Amino acid sequence: MSELHKAMLWSPDEEQRVRCELCGHRCVIAKSRYGVCRVRENVEGVLRTHSYGSVVAVNVDPIEKKPLFHFLPGTKSLSIAAAGCNFQCEFCQNWQISQLPQTRGGGAKGEAVSPEQIVSAALAHDCKSISYTYTEPTVFFELAYDTGKLAHERGLKNCFVSNGYLTPLAVETIAPYLDAINVDLKAFRDETYRRVMKARLEPVLTCLRAIVKQGIWLEVTTLVVPGMNDSPEELRDIARFISGELGPHVPWHVSRFHGDYHMTDTPATPTETLRMACDIGRREGLRFVYSGNVTGLCDESTYCPSCEEMLVDRYGFSVREVRLQDGACPNCGEGIEGIWA
Repeated sequence: MSELHKAMLWSPDEEQRVRCELCGHRCVIAKSRYGVCRVRENVEGVLRTHSYGSVVAVNVDPIEKKPLFHFLPGTKSLSIAAAGCNFQCEFCQNWQISQLPQTRGGGAKGEAVSPEQIVSAALAHDCKSISYTYTEPTVFFELAYDTGKLAHERGLKNCFVSNGYLTPLAVETIAPYLDAINVDLKAFRDETYRRVMKARLEPVLTCLRAIVKQGIWLEVTTLVVPGMNDSPEELRDIARFISGELGPHVPWHVSRFHGDYHMTDTPATPTETLRMACDIGRREGLRFVYSGNVTGLCDESTYCPSCEEMLVDRYGFSVREVRLQDGACPNCGEGIEGIWA
């Protein structure tokens, strides 16, 4: 095996241990051991990553699939993923690739694809952006960083679809090359994060605040899971945090759950619950609330919060018309937050 790529964002510790500063776990890793993600390994006192050469998915997607609704609507994004995740969500819908290093006992398996090849593929397929998605871009941070830097040089934008467990240092490091991010705010109870995700809530909230501070375009998704995070009180707490601390302009996507991985016995989210979540979001002052994973439940188009003019005519992942003029409503002139061109 060729030498593993040297990791970013870590420092040496005593007795050849290393301290990883990439994500909220902040692992202290002994020699020849892995971090929680099982792809960052201490090799002779140097932290190295198995993810740089383990791309497991490359697809061309509509940007709406991320979901990002206020970011270059109607354009294509080259989506890439490497194996691994720093969460172990019991309901993961991409567990076959996100949990691959866990099932292998560490390391990763995939195809070695260079940043140059990724950027060239995006340009060849007329994509306007590259999305680091499907698994968790935090754990293939080095590949995303190098690719993102090159993408900017070639006129492409970059997006993360993330669980939001990056440290503020990681957010600051990637910020010059990261244009947009959709963060899964999976619950608003620390006990749920510890039990279901094998993580903690506070690092996610800290990451979200850091993203806003860095000026990266942010959208938030909550997968509404029956019996886990679907109470009116918890949904209100999520909406109130987004509106009050991140900004009322931040779009909130409430998505329908379908059983998967270790939660196949949990029923799908009732449509009434999603309607309730949408109503709660609007009552808490959010300007843009969308439902996901269930086409036709709520109108997925974007409307002007002031005059209710339709601005982006959207159905599912398809955009039929964008009526914004220089980022504003053509009817009343209200500025609509997002990255539109």
